[in-house]
Amino acid sequence: MDDYTPQLPDEDNLYEHHSFTVDKGQAPLRIDKYLMNFVENATRNKIQAAAKNGSIFVNDVIVKSSYKVKPFDNIRVLFSHPPFENLLVGEDIPIDVIYEDDELLVVNKPAGMVVHPGHGNYSGTLINALIHRFDNLPNNSSDRPGLVHRIDKDTSGLLVVAKTEKAMTHLSLQFAKKTSEREYVAIVWGHIEEDEGTIEGNIGRHPKNRLQNTVFFGDEADKGKPAVTHYKVLERLGYVTLVSCKLETGRTHQIRVHMKYIGHTLFNDERYGGERILKGTTFTKYKQFVENCFKVLPRQALHAKTLGFVHPKTGEFMRFDTPVPDDMKQCIEKWKSYTKNQELE
Repeated sequence: MDDYTPQLPDEDNLYEHHSFTVDKGQAPLRIDKYLMNFVENATRNKIQAAAKNGSIFVNDVIVKSSYKVKPFDNIRVLFSHPPFENLLVGEDIPIDVIYEDDELLVVNKPAGMVVHPGHGNYSGTLINALIHRFDNLPNNSSDRPGLVHRIDKDTSGLLVVAKTEKAMTHLSLQFAKKTSEREYVAIVWGHIEEDEGTIEGNIGRHPKNRLQNTVFFGDEADKGKPAVTHYKVLERLGYVTLVSCKLETGRTHQIRVHMKYIGHTLFNDERYGGERILKGTTFTKYKQFVENCFKVLPRQALHAKTLGFVHPKTGEFMRFDTPVPDDMKQCIEKWKSYTKNQELE
């Protein structure tokens, strides 16, 4: 799409703004290390450049990277964006389109592909691929062309993309009204006793780790947004369980947060602690087995398998299904073999 010309941003959009208050239990820590933990894609070079430019403020005072944060410090940091014209450029990236018509398309996104450009990921995204392939995609409420919903970078699976304004409005309303169908397959740590269940818990930003979300309940419930996940056990594989999760709502990291909340963190989910051995024996042989599983599946074990919605033009309910990708299949087979061998011993 050679003739694509983005609108120039106002001056504020030349910077990536972050502002937050340090938790009351925070131990003294250099602010550069603190920001590495609390700001997604904040590299050491990026933080050092911000400090050098006088763009890190604590309680409205410019500080150096060696400043040690204290409880209740108010931190504000500005990172420079790359040139704006690089944010939305069409790129000839192959995408797996499993259905397409004049109103929409359904894409099977591979693990590792970011859905839309953002901090630290300004190229190689699904949107870069879409605007290369299509002219005049409608923007959603966040000015992202074609996107009705999104899935995480390291989650594989199905997404519907709107090609017209009518499709964008119609499909977005279905997701908002919870009438769309979304089923995921996940491998989680631990043995789930119940065959099925429902997790209800308001989800919001974690107060101590801004890269995570968490469940708020009781008096703090209003800090999060309502979220409901229905799960069903597909297969028990010893120290892990294969589950199906159906979303009633669509909060960021919902399945990852809800499964951790009930004590079953997703397998190899680094952000939520699933990259450690959370269940099993202390034997070296077992540790090596799990490490081999991590190598086969170097990302969280989550796949958006099924997607259903009413077509915005025909009124027909459409359901799409995609097989579990090879990396998850290999991991599942390893656990099946391990469990079978344990039973034989």
